[in-house]
Amino acid sequence: MKQTRTEIMPGVNLNHIQTDKFKIAVMSISLLTQLNRETAAMNALIPYVLRRGTAHYGDMEKISNRLDELYYSTLDPIVRRIGEIQCVGLLASYPEDDYLPEGETVAKDAIGLMCEMLINPLTRGGLLMRSYVESERDKLADTIRSRINEKGSYAVSRCIEEMCCFEDFSVGRYGSAEDCESIRYKKLTQQYHKLLETSPVEIFYCGNDSCKRIAGMLKDALCTMPRGEIDYEIGTDVRMNAVEDEPRIYTETLDVTQGRLVIGFRLGECMEDPDKASLSMFNTIFGAGVTSKLFTNVREKMQLCYYASSFADSHKGLLIASAGIDFDKYDLAKDEILHQLDEIRNGNITDDEMETARKGICSDLSSMQDSQGTMESYTIGNVLDGWNVTPEEYIELVKAVTKEDVIAIAQSTVCDMIYFLRGEEKGEAPEDEEGEPNLESTEDESE
Repeated sequence: MKQTRTEIMPGVNLNHIQTDKFKIAVMSISLLTQLNRETAAMNALIPYVLRRGTAHYGDMEKISNRLDELYYSTLDPIVRRIGEIQCVGLLASYPEDDYLPEGETVAKDAIGLMCEMLINPLTRGGLLMRSYVESERDKLADTIRSRINEKGSYAVSRCIEEMCCFEDFSVGRYGSAEDCESIRYKKLTQQYHKLLETSPVEIFYCGNDSCKRIAGMLKDALCTMPRGEIDYEIGTDVRMNAVEDEPRIYTETLDVTQGRLVIGFRLGECMEDPDKASLSMFNTIFGAGVTSKLFTNVREKMQLCYYASSFADSHKGLLIASAGIDFDKYDLAKDEILHQLDEIRNGNITDDEMETARKGICSDLSSMQDSQGTMESYTIGNVLDGWNVTPEEYIELVKAVTKEDVIAIAQSTVCDMIYFLRGEEKGEAPEDEEGEPNLESTEDESE
């Protein structure tokens, strides 16, 4: 795969991956803005309103028919939180010309429709359609509220909200349901124009077309995009230390039969110059996967929980460990999770644990190149971190990680928050009540 990055317009960058590996091409356009409570829900709502209709295709039925004409291309909203940057936009896929009838091509029309949806939505009197805004607003508010239905992911989100309560990272990618419900179409129109005018734009493309051809089509399609003073002063505030000397403890009670224990850590001084390869190795050994210390010890050997795992957020500098437990196992499970971190700090890592983790990470990085969606998330995340490393280069970095590198990260890590979700009364849940939460969705959130 050939990967390049080019500024095609002021504040608009094209991240181009050329490959003949796929039968479809994938493109995303992401507007980047600082995550904050006042605008998070509005920003998240915008791409859902935009997909409802354009100036030429006024409703979803007409858009769907047009996509069918383009050999069943797809076009969907995307909303992400990467660190303390909110990324909103559109994601498209369309068939490569080589797989169409001779002489047929859809790239220009698919890109044109995508850009029209972004910069030329259906309006009335210069305002976004009131009915579209209100309909999508209500659906988004329901989506935000529904997070409580998946208790594992809910507990992880609540731990992050409480741990980062003084930071923008406590705001979810969609904002709050209350803020969403207060959105009105006139105010949303103002925010939409501000977003177009001031946001840096990152475009991702993965397919067989050359960078020159894709850049040319994008320039033509985006030539009327209004641009003002670009806000490049966006980023993530990484807190190195815990808020207090002792871990804060937060307990929440809901109608559940299985407890959820979530422990939030700050990765500490290692975030001054983050080594992503070493962070990946550390997290894999600690809690990511079935060979990790949390899984093999806390779950399998000691049988203290129904699931136990962790993820590291290299954008914000957090480590989150999560477990599903019986209510009366809280102290035992908490102490053992912390003990397993101490084991790494003290250098109790076997050569087999190192090599198993290394092989697992390298395998994941290799298979990443089989998924354009995964490559898209990986590329945009790296762009925001200023980390220009291909998956192949990442593999070589992982191969060079030493046991001492892993120990140093563990010694830098400090516990900041212990969150426990429990029920009204003690009880014992069946083991299959709920599976392990999708922890990655709290790190690099996309739809």
